Amino acid sequence: MKRSIAYLGPTGTYAEVAALQWAKYFQQTTGELLDLCPYPSIAQALKATANQETQFTVVPVENSTEGSVSMTLDSLWLLPQLQVHRALVLPISHALISQFPTLQGIEKVYSHPQAIAQCQGWLEHNLPEARLIPTSSTAEALQSLALNLPVGAIASQRAAHLYGLPILAHPINDHPDNCTRFWTLSLEPSPGGSYTSLAFSVPANVPGALLRPLQTFATRGLNLSRIESRPSKKTLGDYLFFVDIEADVIQASVQEALVELRQTTETLKIFGSYTIAALPITV
Repeated sequence: MKRSIAYLGPTGTYAEVAALQWAKYFQQTTGELLDLCPYPSIAQALKATANQETQFTVVPVENSTEGSVSMTLDSLWLLPQLQVHRALVLPISHALISQFPTLQGIEKVYSHPQAIAQCQGWLEHNLPEARLIPTSSTAEALQSLALNLPVGAIASQRAAHLYGLPILAHPINDHPDNCTRFWTLSLEPSPGGSYTSLAFSVPANVPGALLRPLQTFATRGLNLSRIESRPSKKTLGDYLFFVDIEADVIQASVQEALVELRQTTETLKIFGSYTIAALPITV
């Protein structure tokens, strides 16, 4: 049976580029082809793999400008059976796309909230009166464009070319080194690598509740490349913590840390160990 990979669609998203790169890597290493399956949201893409509708999912995890992607982290906390197989860092370059002839007169701009935030300075300077309207993805934003309608969308140059739409300005992201890290996840065990991702909750909101888990890593010389808090959605002030460690889970020091973490945390979820690949292309 041919295997498949879920991603945030429709065709033309940055997630599709990441999915294509994973499919290429997968074919090179296994000889197998992967079908690409677009889904209307990050949560639905992850659930597709958790429910065995697809064998893999590619989702954005963190942007260099706007930080972590909350939908991905919140969904993974509820789907801990998914394991990270590889991380991919993709350079991101946004374009303002429209069928309106000029920037002057654009009244609305559609895009994913992350893309809008990554272009906030440019939008304030060039389209200060435009209404900013969030969509589920950058490619979905292009569906709002019509001939001579004074609306624009933020998406990639690739998406504009795929849909045959004019580009009014590029690049428009505020930071030239803008990039996004994606994860490829599966129900299969992670292959191992130089990074391990996990998440935990603490027993109570008291002094030292977070210090004790963090000391577990520090005393063993384990470097944290990222720590992120997310609301648990139970009560105000109750948080979950997502951590990336620069070590493989099979290392003795990591195994010792996990044993101690289970004693100092309320819930501990391990998403696996993996390597990070950086793409030289910009989309």
